[in-house]
Amino acid sequence: MTEMTYRDAVRLGMQEALAKDERVFLMGEDVGAYGGCYACSKGLMEEFGEDRVRDTPLSEGGFVGAGIGAAMGGMRPIVEVMTVNFSLLALDQIVNNAATLRHMSGGQFEIPLVIRMATGAGRQLAAQHSHSLENWYAHVPGIRVVAPATVVDARNMLSTALADPNPVIIFEHVMLYNMKGEAPEEHVPVDLTSAAIRREGNDLTLITYGGSLYKTLEAATQLAEAGISSEVIDLRSLRPLDDATIMASIRKTHRALIVDEGWRTGSLAGEISAKIMEQAFYDLDAPVGRVCSAEVPIPYPHHLEAAATPQVDTIVAGAKTVLGLHG
Repeated sequence: MTEMTYRDAVRLGMQEALAKDERVFLMGEDVGAYGGCYACSKGLMEEFGEDRVRDTPLSEGGFVGAGIGAAMGGMRPIVEVMTVNFSLLALDQIVNNAATLRHMSGGQFEIPLVIRMATGAGRQLAAQHSHSLENWYAHVPGIRVVAPATVVDARNMLSTALADPNPVIIFEHVMLYNMKGEAPEEHVPVDLTSAAIRREGNDLTLITYGGSLYKTLEAATQLAEAGISSEVIDLRSLRPLDDATIMASIRKTHRALIVDEGWRTGSLAGEISAKIMEQAFYDLDAPVGRVCSAEVPIPYPHHLEAAATPQVDTIVAGAKTVLGLHG
């Protein structure tokens, strides 16, 4: 096992993909000479050249569209969109083209396109650069949506995504890039459809993904000090959702709290809650709880940003509410 940061794991995943398959190339804003806005592609242009690591103009609709065309032509493009809010400028390309072309062509065209984008709050990037819009994309048939939360997944999900005939969106939470963890020295392919149980428990199921995983694990630790045994599920795949893992946990614990950095209205947490009601209603001993971001544009001041997004204390409080405990 080797210790590395999440950022280094993302870079290693891309480096391995570029070295293994000449059809793979990376493009996006500042991914080349600058090494990426979050330094995830630092050194890759020097290693693989400007044809394989391409800086693009500030035109998300243009370079995402070019990526779609390259994928249709047999290439394996990795397109980096600097932050999730910029992806809105390419929404037509992603939703109306990438997600539909395989279906509309009756399978004649495959779209092995990977779109990576930074997401989430925590770096004081204010209302225009702190979005968590994973649920927008998880709503759309024809694309896969994943949110690697660990160093292992950040490194290894990419190769599986590049081999998929459908477009895959990879959400990388901005607060994870500096996080350290251990990963096997050898590449191990990762399934893009299954959730992972990060902590076993019996009293309550905590369901989360991406940047909220570690806050949720810390909340589970605090709950354990109070004698509450929490099972923590890392969704990993947001489309498709791993219903089987979620429902199996609910049938064991009989209670659930969903932690989602998206806004509560129309949230992924709401979709998961509905699925639990449909598939495991009679196994529940209490209503499903949700901890989501406040219904406001994410503020710039650090203390207000923290107040507007899920934190360990609000997760603990939400868990106690689901368990019928107060104070």
